[in-house]
Amino acid sequence: MSLALTRRRAATVLMTAALLVPLAACGGESDSEKDSDAGSTAEASASGAHAADLTVLAASSLTDVFKTAGAAYEKAHPGTKVTFSFAGSQELAAQVKQGAPADALVTADTKTMDGLRGDTGSPKIIAKNRLVIATGEGNPDRIENLKDLADPELKVVLAAPEVPVGRYSKQVLDAQKIVVKPVSQEPNVRAVLSKVELGEADAGIVYKTDAESATGKVDAVAIPDAQNAIADYPAATLKTSQHTEAAAAFVSWLSGPEAQKILQDAGFQKP
Repeated sequence: MSLALTRRRAATVLMTAALLVPLAACGGESDSEKDSDAGSTAEASASGAHAADLTVLAASSLTDVFKTAGAAYEKAHPGTKVTFSFAGSQELAAQVKQGAPADALVTADTKTMDGLRGDTGSPKIIAKNRLVIATGEGNPDRIENLKDLADPELKVVLAAPEVPVGRYSKQVLDAQKIVVKPVSQEPNVRAVLSKVELGEADAGIVYKTDAESATGKVDAVAIPDAQNAIADYPAATLKTSQHTEAAAAFVSWLSGPEAQKILQDAGFQKP
């Protein structure tokens, strides 16, 4: 074999070896990388859902309790973050129709949810609520029942009739043939509560849980069961969600024992 041929073969071997070194270096994970991936997988599996940033549209009356529920859910599901957007149910429905980016929806009535059948998964009732009359602290006007709200000297505020709590209020007042002329009609139950809380109204009809959230600032006058209305709270995933499995897991969790205890501790009734 000539010296020139031997040198060419040696050069070829060296060039091939040089090309294979970087390929071998990036061809697999290190042990630490594998351990990290395995840990992440185990953590996601243990949480029962894929980690995700979830956006949940929720009725205003859920403002306080859902903040507690969201923190509990995040603690039980590492890597998942739940962000809530609170508004009147009718406003939430409009957002869904306009394609707002969100993963789940919880309304304060079934009528609003039923109007979104093409946009949601199958809804499930997660809680119930009832109405009370909110008055200033100490009930200075001595309001005792629904009939007292007809007093023209009282400044009464109600939610607008398209808002679930406004519709429930109209329902109970009409059933008792009581005519109330509100000084304002608000876009959600929290706005009604705020008017009473700030002294801008003498009384308003709100949910029991809202009045309880403002203990020490307002008083609540009970409405007898025979004259009251029960609000149902359905929850459902949204079909536009980019995190369908995580959204379904959250909605399912709302019916579970941990979430139910949080809801009932806040004054909501069992579904």
